[in-house]
Amino acid sequence: MDRTSEIYRVTLVGSAGNLLLLSFKFVAGFLGHSSAMIADAVHSLSDFFTDVIVLLFVKVSSRPQDESHDYGHGKFETVATLFIGLALIAAAVGIIVSGGRDFYRWYNGETLEMPGKLALWAALISIAVKEILYRYTAAKGCKLNAPVVVANAWHHRSDALSSIGAAIGIGGAIILGQKWAVLDPIASIVVGLMLIRVSWRLMKGSIGELTDQSLSPQEEKEITDIIHSYPEVSEPHNLRTRRIGNRVAIEVHIRMEGETSLNDAHNQATEIERKLKDRFGKDTLVTLHMEPRKQ
Repeated sequence: MDRTSEIYRVTLVGSAGNLLLLSFKFVAGFLGHSSAMIADAVHSLSDFFTDVIVLLFVKVSSRPQDESHDYGHGKFETVATLFIGLALIAAAVGIIVSGGRDFYRWYNGETLEMPGKLALWAALISIAVKEILYRYTAAKGCKLNAPVVVANAWHHRSDALSSIGAAIGIGGAIILGQKWAVLDPIASIVVGLMLIRVSWRLMKGSIGELTDQSLSPQEEKEITDIIHSYPEVSEPHNLRTRRIGNRVAIEVHIRMEGETSLNDAHNQATEIERKLKDRFGKDTLVTLHMEPRKQ
């Protein structure tokens, strides 16, 4: 099974789980009178929509390079990852506003409805299912070197964390009684703040890639170490790196003896390129500029 098919398969498994969970959570939230569970259901709904985004964008990003995209379409995956982060922030803001509204009502003396046990069971089931989906999706995303799949995995994990917050609020209100019904909306606010933190982590990487942020210092050191491993080559400089979706682009200047034949220089460059692709992936874009060694 090729990379694109694997991504589709992983995402479809997650979307099926999200569809079942969001339906169950909405029913449990309304019947169990729990704002935290309804907020959690909205989060699962955002998960489902982001699955759709992944399926649409990955198909585009898998297209080979063409006349209009000399470096391929890999950054469409990055755009999809950014959209996932934005969707997560939108869900988080909605959760915080909803919880804040209920907290304000309680603060002004209104009596909040007590959440039911059905809502608590929904939260506990969601924790288990979403954690399983997170581990499965994250493992596949790392194996496939697909940032958009890893981002979607974090969406599963954030949903599991939000369900933990919902379970604490709902369970606390049920155990402690009517006086503590406010724990339900407080839990939804805490969950919303957690989601904003997770979404920022996702968006930070995407923004960096879209603005051509370099690889990490550790990865760039690996590149120069690989070049230094060839005694015929010296002084790697003007190193430029960036990510294009799941691909890496490397540009670097290197020096060789001025008397080196064009054929030998070409063979040396080909060998360095092969080793860099072994490390960073077979689709890595490598550009080597050869210069004569300074006398």
